[in-house]
Amino acid sequence: MAKIVYDYQTFALQKYGGISRYFYEIATWIAAKSEFEVQILAFAYLNQYLKQCPPGLVTGFSVPRIPKVQKPLSILSRELSRLFLHNNPPEILHETFYSPRNLASKQTRIVTTIYDMMPEKFPEIFAQIFSTEVRRQCVQRADRIICISEHTKSDLIEIFDVDPMKVSVVHLGSSFKVNDLANLPDPPVADPYILYVGTRPACKNFDRLLKAYAASNRLKTDFKLVCFGGDSPRKQELILAQELGVNENNFLHFSGDDHLLASLYKGATAFIYPSLYEGFGIPLLEAMSLRCPIVCSDTSSLPEVAGNAADYFDPYEVESMTAAIEKVVYSTQRAQELINLGDERVKMFSWETCARKTCEVYRSLL
Repeated sequence: MAKIVYDYQTFALQKYGGISRYFYEIATWIAAKSEFEVQILAFAYLNQYLKQCPPGLVTGFSVPRIPKVQKPLSILSRELSRLFLHNNPPEILHETFYSPRNLASKQTRIVTTIYDMMPEKFPEIFAQIFSTEVRRQCVQRADRIICISEHTKSDLIEIFDVDPMKVSVVHLGSSFKVNDLANLPDPPVADPYILYVGTRPACKNFDRLLKAYAASNRLKTDFKLVCFGGDSPRKQELILAQELGVNENNFLHFSGDDHLLASLYKGATAFIYPSLYEGFGIPLLEAMSLRCPIVCSDTSSLPEVAGNAADYFDPYEVESMTAAIEKVVYSTQRAQELINLGDERVKMFSWETCARKTCEVYRSLL
């Protein structure tokens, strides 16, 4: 039986998050329903998803986030992983993030996943976080590369000059299901609201969403703007909101687990995704799964994922964004059309399909 090992990286970095969710979902499915033996090698992990794994799947233990010890723990995990992988070489190592060090022995084949090309598209934002050279090294040493959208594949090939035959596209899934709706509590916001989900660096285009919201007296009067995830609003965001005439009681921020997030999708009049660039866009699937109408940018991978189940705007044009939002939130008929289209569209994406196609990539290396 061929063995697949997932390394420690994303599980040491993320308590919750899209990348660690992706690996948790495919690893647990493949372990339960494929011919492969699976091991998650995470000697000291922060990740909460791993606590839900069946016994024996994870090698490692959960640790709290203590800033001063995170780096030493990461180094310990790296060195223990390297020793383990050289003494017990699996057929395939799937790297879960970007490391300059190759942990695998020579007989192990390497798979890596590229989620987007944001560091290369927006170096002014990500230069201090991601090294393009390290990402290039990961791509070069990989025997096969998985991209999570056709758009990401196209960008990868163009920017890093990768052989297209080395790259497979495997779309992601959503962990939310429409059946969850009946069991969800009411959202923590009683008034009508539009929803934004995720962190808010410049490439996510949140400032333009704030301006688009403020540009409409109707929107400011009839709806709150609710954000989920990321840090609390920065000082600059609060100052901008004040300058735009947005009442502080109408600009709300929440953080929490998937249960809270799902309740916010459930109650939102619309989900707004103003990003300038996305490698995929899991929140689109989450919104469709929980029957929340989508209004989003017409750029990068977003039309590839949302298809006809969204109304689109030019993310660089505030007026375009305002008009698209108003078109949906003030038309019950259009909102319902988008919900119905989303019900069908989301069936094209699932973690089971993602895991099955990932297995096809693994088999191609054996």
